[in-house]
Amino acid sequence: MGKYKAVIGLEMHCELTSNSKVFSSAENSYCDTPNSNVSPIDMAFPGTLPIVNKECIKKSLMASLVLNCTQPEFMYFDRKNYYYPDLPKGYQITQMHAPVGVNGKITIDVNGVEKEVEILDIHLEEDTANLNHFDDISLIDYNRAGVPLLELVTAPCINSAEEALTFLEYMCRVYRYCDISDADTKKGQVRCDVNVSIMNEDDTEFGTKVEIKGVNSFSNVVDAINYEIKRQTELKDAGRYHEVEQETRRFDEETGTTIRMRSKVDAIDYKYFVEPNIPKYRIDSSWVESIRESIPMLPRERKIMYIKNFGLSEYDANIIIKEKEYADYFEECIKLGMNAKNAANWLIVQIIAYTNKFELKLKEFYLTPPLLNQIISELDKGTISSKQAKEIFNKSLEENKEPKNYITKDNAQISDKNILIEIIDKILITNETQVNDYKNGRTNLFDYFVGQVMKETKGKANPPMVKEILKSKLED
Repeated sequence: MGKYKAVIGLEMHCELTSNSKVFSSAENSYCDTPNSNVSPIDMAFPGTLPIVNKECIKKSLMASLVLNCTQPEFMYFDRKNYYYPDLPKGYQITQMHAPVGVNGKITIDVNGVEKEVEILDIHLEEDTANLNHFDDISLIDYNRAGVPLLELVTAPCINSAEEALTFLEYMCRVYRYCDISDADTKKGQVRCDVNVSIMNEDDTEFGTKVEIKGVNSFSNVVDAINYEIKRQTELKDAGRYHEVEQETRRFDEETGTTIRMRSKVDAIDYKYFVEPNIPKYRIDSSWVESIRESIPMLPRERKIMYIKNFGLSEYDANIIIKEKEYADYFEECIKLGMNAKNAANWLIVQIIAYTNKFELKLKEFYLTPPLLNQIISELDKGTISSKQAKEIFNKSLEENKEPKNYITKDNAQISDKNILIEIIDKILITNETQVNDYKNGRTNLFDYFVGQVMKETKGKANPPMVKEILKSKLED
């Protein structure tokens, strides 16, 4: 098989969060009941006029700033004219001539290697209605019609399915961090068109581009890219590269293949023209700056900080930045004085596992950082053991009571060295045979002595101190 380079460009569509739709007052929320979030504007009734949702403009500008794009001086919209049953007006209000952002870039980490992804443009538009196809009928749900949609278009600078997946996952994370979008693929809030071609590694011109439309999950994006690279590679190796046409294909989940839909010419004539019903207006530079200042620290920046400042491993940092609520929880723990590695360990091993098991958001989790600190501070002081800390953690969650209610003198860990020496001396005297065996080479008996101490103290002895005293006495 020949040695080729894959060239991939992505068109990522993501629905924005807002109370209402982008050009109407209809509610913008996910709903299973068809045609329940609809207004006359969404249905394109005669005499209705669009009104721009300012919050959608704000979030679009924030996305543009995050992507290091250039913002236009004036904001206006265009009509993209075409007919399809899911488009009630017969055209889509979008941005062609003055997108909300152009010529941007963002850095991602792919298996520890930095990758800069170039952004051609990002623009705000209205989503279409949703078609549901059955054997003998197609039904239209207009809930999605008019939902604010951000389309992000990358340059053809991605070279593998892994890079594409990393970029898409990172952008969803960024959108959630900035409250631009919930970016929930399960609710259909993110969709993707994928452009794939292959070229010889030493070529300077791209190969023939194939577009795969409307891929609705990231796993399907990966499978579609890998299949298309394989298909084009096999054709080229067989001397049939002319059979790779510029065309639009779709991904079939059942077969894991892409299927031809139609040929695609270089430029489809959508007869774009400026939307006459939405006045053109200047973007206030001070407003843009206030939006820039409101952008939170982004996932990649936090990851770098966690590794550099707090000494976390890249693995732990990657888990914590996965969701903003994880990162915010972790940072609040640090502000309370918790050791960073301990806080990360409790968050990853105990808290995230618990919230995943019971399908909770972290904001619904009872043990806030101050309550968790009641456990961690006593553990750090040696008042309780790690085993007791986990028991208190679980008990507190079971009964929704503060951890301090379960930290008493009766269950406090024994950390008084003199008391432990007295207990250990007594155990060594009553286990003289085992002591002699240990000194004669049976060092595996060490755990036996530790167990005897824990048994005598009903598990309350400080384990590190017990091991230290035992080692000192047995090797004396």
